Amino acid sequence: MSTINPLNNTLSVAAQPQQAGAVTPQAASQDLTSTGQTSSTGNPFLDNLRLPSDSTLPESNNQELSQEDFFSLLSQQLSMQDPFKPVENDQMIQQMASFSTVDGISKLNEEIVNLNALTSSSQALQASGLVGQKVLIPSDTGYISAEAPNIKAIVSTPEAIDDLTVRVEDESGQLISTFAVDGSAGGNVDIVWDGTNQEGEPVAEGNYSIKVSGKVDGKSEELPVSTYAHVTSVSLGTAATGAILNLRGLGGIKISDVLAVSEN
Repeated sequence: MSTINPLNNTLSVAAQPQQAGAVTPQAASQDLTSTGQTSSTGNPFLDNLRLPSDSTLPESNNQELSQEDFFSLLSQQLSMQDPFKPVENDQMIQQMASFSTVDGISKLNEEIVNLNALTSSSQALQASGLVGQKVLIPSDTGYISAEAPNIKAIVSTPEAIDDLTVRVEDESGQLISTFAVDGSAGGNVDIVWDGTNQEGEPVAEGNYSIKVSGKVDGKSEELPVSTYAHVTSVSLGTAATGAILNLRGLGGIKISDVLAVSEN
């Protein structure tokens, strides 16, 4: 009968080479450390404790909080509250009402922006009918050109004035022409300058100012003058300015500043 030495059996087992494909705990640990992967270790407890190497949170490109974000925060607040000091019902209702109000204001702002854009486009479309016509503007400056060799204006008088003195000046303030107009009718008096100087010669193309003075209560006063300008085109403008009328030689003016429209 043969005997087995326990010591020799233990040594023989320990001396056996590792089988192909076998992984020791040390090797598994090194493999996980070097690769960063979350492969199973065979121990459910350790697997549950391991943190994932890749973040599961998506990257947010929008920094604005939506109504869903607010309700998510509210849910987190309710889940983390002290059970012995819960949030009162009226406080929770106030928070929900605040979230709804913020969302409603945001949507209202978007609708107002769309409405402003629509209004500006509609106003510009209506103003396009003024192209080619003359409009009365609150300015004493008119433009002389080959297409418009004269300047028409209106002077507003507080009372009937027999004699109105009209002075025409160029852009440098030099006196070009002087003539008198009957203002006995009072009110708005029409003025037409034929575009000639004191010698009766046509003036150069450019901007000229119409100055009108008359005696009011025995004293000479400067009276307000408005001139007609030719509309060449219309610009959309902005929600604040509205449609812009582009005037020949004078630049742009808001359509709301137009006093009257003339066909010639």
